[in-house]
Amino acid sequence: MSRKILALIAVLALALAILTGLAVRKGVLGPQPQTAAVGGPFQLVDTNGRTVDQSVLKGKWSVVFFGFTHCPDICPTTLFELGQVEPLLGAKAADFQAVLISVDPERDTVGQMKAYVANPAFPKRLIGLTGTPAQTDAAAKAYRVFYQKQGEGADYTVNHAAYSYLMNPKGRFACVLPYELTPEQTAAKIQAAMQQGPNAERC
Repeated sequence: MSRKILALIAVLALALAILTGLAVRKGVLGPQPQTAAVGGPFQLVDTNGRTVDQSVLKGKWSVVFFGFTHCPDICPTTLFELGQVEPLLGAKAADFQAVLISVDPERDTVGQMKAYVANPAFPKRLIGLTGTPAQTDAAAKAYRVFYQKQGEGADYTVNHAAYSYLMNPKGRFACVLPYELTPEQTAAKIQAAMQQGPNAERC
């Protein structure tokens, strides 16, 4: 095989490699990015003892947070800050609610949840949900939330995710709300989603 043909093959191979790299970078080739599904069907019990499902999220902008009533810091801090978010939303606060889903079904009875969410420092529109261990596990899996009981005896704790999710009025995921945000930053993200309308998929 002549040197000219070998050189031509080398050039073509290099060009093909470059084009393939560009195609992958542009997403023409290779796996397409997938957005992890957050949210889905669940069945839990509210503070009035009624069985509810994911339809409790419909019609409102909902901040969904997984926690528990014996939580010493993350949970009360998150709910206290969400209570500060409400007035920052102005008239739009009427379209906003917070939803606390317990990851401690052993201690968080309906009565315990009802007393806890009544804290006047927490959001006025706060829904508390609990359930059986199986129902809790199913809800946590639907929302891609980690939790794990830690310790034994009456004083055990539960390790759990610190972030919250903003769900749009269709009950679909809009964005993650990190724990370290200030009430003003959280309100700004919620307002940004609200401006996009009920089908918002980002904040």
